[in-house]
Amino acid sequence: MRKLVLILVLLLIATICFLCSCSLGGRGMIFNDDNKKANDRLEQIIAIINDKDKEMLKELFSSKALNDADDFEENLDKLFGFIQGEINSWEKPSGPTVFESNNYGHRTKQVNSYYYVMTEKQKIFFLIRDFPVDTDNPDNVGLYLLLAVRAENEEKIYDADQKVLYDGEEKLSRAGIYIPFD
Repeated sequence: MRKLVLILVLLLIATICFLCSCSLGGRGMIFNDDNKKANDRLEQIIAIINDKDKEMLKELFSSKALNDADDFEENLDKLFGFIQGEINSWEKPSGPTVFESNNYGHRTKQVNSYYYVMTEKQKIFFLIRDFPVDTDNPDNVGLYLLLAVRAENEEKIYDADQKVLYDGEEKLSRAGIYIPFD
């Protein structure tokens, strides 16, 4: 009986160690910090927007996003004009959604996060697409998309007729800063 209890205790300890240890992807099997990192990224974006530091916000974007974006500088100005007042709070309706691959050590990770940010004058929905890891293409690392709409227009971005994120069944690729509705 004593041997059985000892074996069960050792098995329990081994299971706990396995679940809490680092996996091949560099994360624990139970504990995942994607949520915290997404929140930290939002806090960074908010601080930069509140400081009205356009150059610093631009630096958060990947080289690929800057190359793929239509009129990045114009949309950067548009974002600072779109947000009325200082962002003083935020809430997270869901997410983040994480897509990750590890193909023989070639790692990529995409984190999509969704937030409502509030100023004293308005509530805005942010969709943030971030690529924190791309071992083969470092130009992809960084923000790829910051989409901003008034909170009451959030559902429209998923409407295929609006052609913001989808055109029928086809998923559209947006890069940089995108404000589809003024």
